[in-house]
Amino acid sequence: MRRVIVWRHGETEHNAGGIYQGQLDTELSVRGREQARRAAEVLAARGVVRLVTSDLTRAVQTATCLAERTGLRTEPDARLREIHVGRWQGLTHQEVLARDPEAQQALERGEDVVRGQTGERVADVAARARAAFEEVVADLPEHGPAVLASHGLASRALVCAVVGLDFQQASQALVGLRNCHWAELVEHATGWRLEAWNVGVPEDHAVPTIAHPVP
Repeated sequence: MRRVIVWRHGETEHNAGGIYQGQLDTELSVRGREQARRAAEVLAARGVVRLVTSDLTRAVQTATCLAERTGLRTEPDARLREIHVGRWQGLTHQEVLARDPEAQQALERGEDVVRGQTGERVADVAARARAAFEEVVADLPEHGPAVLASHGLASRALVCAVVGLDFQQASQALVGLRNCHWAELVEHATGWRLEAWNVGVPEDHAVPTIAHPVP
């Protein structure tokens, strides 16, 4: 059975501050680099055979930690980028609520609206990430998994697209993928299935997460 691990990048200062990143090219924080290092040690033991990453710096830095432990080459792919949130990029959750309450209300109703007037819909992200996934698995052997280093919402959109889950229902049923945690997809005779969600390495000193995690 072929396997794909979808790995969210480590924490950034924007993550910690509840700021919409979207496709802003931020770097890992000190904590994020440590998260990536510890997660890479676990994933390296899985016999990973291919390592594809979003081309945004925070994902590349995360993937590089695994590349250093496996000898694999990181393969950047812009299709694994986070959702573009348009004019919301760089704003806090509260600022977005104040500036664009109608869009926030539409999202709460389950509508897949364009983020920040000039950004993307989840459907857009799912389509491009799924295309990248299909190219990876086309040449993937059965003896070791591929790792796709991506982002919070993009990872959820990809997983939902691959296994046929409704994104809105999954958002209500599954907690968000935490920084440097991953999901594992396994191919069966009837198609791909989600075998694990939000797997990660426990931190020595847990820090409370923000009340409103944002992309």
